[in-house]
Amino acid sequence: MSELRRDPIIGRWVIISAERGKRPSDFAREAETPPGKGCPFCPGNEKLTPPEILAYGEPGRTRDSKGWWLRVIPNKYPALAVEGSLSRQGEGMYDKMNGIGAHEVIIETPDHSCEIPDMSDKQVEDVLWAYRDRIMDLKRDIRLEYILIFKNRGAAAGASLSHPHSQLIATPVVPKRVREEVNGAKNYYEYKERCGYCDIIKQELSTGQRVVAENENFIAVCPFASRFPFEVWVLPKAHESDFEDIQKYETVNLASLLKNVTGKMNRVLDTPPYNYLIHNSPLKEPRLPHYHWHIEIMPKLTRIAGFEWGSGFYINPVSPEEAAQFLREAD
Repeated sequence: MSELRRDPIIGRWVIISAERGKRPSDFAREAETPPGKGCPFCPGNEKLTPPEILAYGEPGRTRDSKGWWLRVIPNKYPALAVEGSLSRQGEGMYDKMNGIGAHEVIIETPDHSCEIPDMSDKQVEDVLWAYRDRIMDLKRDIRLEYILIFKNRGAAAGASLSHPHSQLIATPVVPKRVREEVNGAKNYYEYKERCGYCDIIKQELSTGQRVVAENENFIAVCPFASRFPFEVWVLPKAHESDFEDIQKYETVNLASLLKNVTGKMNRVLDTPPYNYLIHNSPLKEPRLPHYHWHIEIMPKLTRIAGFEWGSGFYINPVSPEEAAQFLREAD
């Protein structure tokens, strides 16, 4: 029989449809678009992109030239722009403001076909550290309220270029989804006087049935109320509300776990398209006792259709317990 499961933080209900239970091989794959020539993210094509904001590379390298192993650039077609003022306005009952913010691309590697599981540990550490560097820089802009870092891997997950990259969008408001999550975490904390995410980690470690992998500092789990098949959350074991407070030694273990988890997904699901995103605390609400930053990884295996859009429910045809077992055993 199917189950309705409630997320303990946000209060969102999902349907775990046991009767639709699927194995990894049951999911149809959308054909990927083959890479085109003249990729603007490849070395030698630096002039095809906007001027770089940040780069890690060889000593003595000149800006916007070869010799880098990670570059951060403004998005050529930004959703939001850095220049200008917010200019908040009312138009009758409607509110609006200028599209102020930031939209950046983190080019993770010079190698066009090197995904996270194929990178060295140091390369993944550098990607994580670049995320931190950009958050630390942008949070000084008092107009900004939130920074979302995300990765779309594969055309079916929204990637327009196949070269490995992540994106960052900084917004002048806290997104509704994030605000609901932070408020849900606060309500849990006020009721139980404990962080809900810390409780999730404690319970998952005690049972082990939804744990995918763990190390000294981080744990990867298929959440109890998973919205999507093979959804995985990565959380720091110690309570931290701000990703940018991460320490160098922690990036070593986070890089190792991300490589492990995405490698397992590739083996179990035949290199699926996926989205991952870092849910962080709002910029002007640092070091929250009730909120816990985390990474959500969501393989693109099912479509969101009318019921989901109309109801806010998600239907997941794979239980998180089964998904975790498949991933755990994929070595």
